[in-house]
Amino acid sequence: MASPFTIEEIYPDDGDDAPRLPRRQAGSSPQDLAVTLLADYTLRHRARIPSAALVALLAESGVSTAGARAAISRLARRGVLEGSREGRRSSYRISRAAAANLSGGGRWILAATTDVAAWDGCWTIVAFSLPQDRSTQRRALRGQLRWLGYAPLYDGLWISPYELSAQGRAQLARFTLGAVTVFRGPQAALDVIGQRAPIDAWDIEAIGRHYEEFLRRWTPLVPSLRSGGVDGAAAVRARTEVMDTFRRFPTLDPRLPLDLLPAGWLRQPARELFEAVYDGLAEPAARHVRSVVARFADGAQPDIQAHTTADLLAGVRDAEPAPERDGASATVESCAT
Repeated sequence: MASPFTIEEIYPDDGDDAPRLPRRQAGSSPQDLAVTLLADYTLRHRARIPSAALVALLAESGVSTAGARAAISRLARRGVLEGSREGRRSSYRISRAAAANLSGGGRWILAATTDVAAWDGCWTIVAFSLPQDRSTQRRALRGQLRWLGYAPLYDGLWISPYELSAQGRAQLARFTLGAVTVFRGPQAALDVIGQRAPIDAWDIEAIGRHYEEFLRRWTPLVPSLRSGGVDGAAAVRARTEVMDTFRRFPTLDPRLPLDLLPAGWLRQPARELFEAVYDGLAEPAARHVRSVVARFADGAQPDIQAHTTADLLAGVRDAEPAPERDGASATVESCAT
């Protein structure tokens, strides 16, 4: 299931020195896969993995040797990975900045698809006007708004059901330089034909199809993983793919209020299925990653561990917090106050 969003929108840059995570392509790029693999098994201790082992793991997902080595090199140049060399052996680990970002991002993915917040009936509106010759700035602003959970109701007017946080305001200020206005309030009903509801800024039918496709793809696997029938490279491939797909839902569906959505909205069933697959494959996948790494490293690799969804919610490691995402822990007050 391809997503229209880039990984920068899921784990955005934080200033000039932040790691630049890879752009989303149709399907999973080698860089996507490498980041997911390293985050899923080395994030807790920032364990180092020999480059040859990472190439071998990526090969199990169909990435060529040349493609894997190019992806590793690009991630190192972007500051996502840190390299080291001992003799002729090179190894890589997630950089401290990328680890902090990924840890916070993992926590947000689970919180954003688990927490249920009441809605006060108000909308936050962000209106901006940028000249045509500032197209790069306009694209960056739109990406940031999408990341914060906003969608375009009209060109230059984006909305969200949740308050814009102080950190979100600061992030927008970096992109607009005064060319933006933010306000919040309820929708005023008009007795006209064709009035557009704010929820129409999101393609609800398309989001629903993404959920349905996710359920169709992963539900048949549950009996096999519960019986221990998924092991080795298959377990790693499945766990990587399910994370790579599920982590896009909080951006597609930024905790839209359930009372505005069709009955039987599939956000929670998708969340429960993700937990069953991701947690159910944790141990067999980690065993396989350790076995592959052991072929290229000296001795056991106890720092290679798989975390669960509970670990993600608790925070996989003591890292600096990732950027705040609006609506992740909204409190309900009257929008008139």
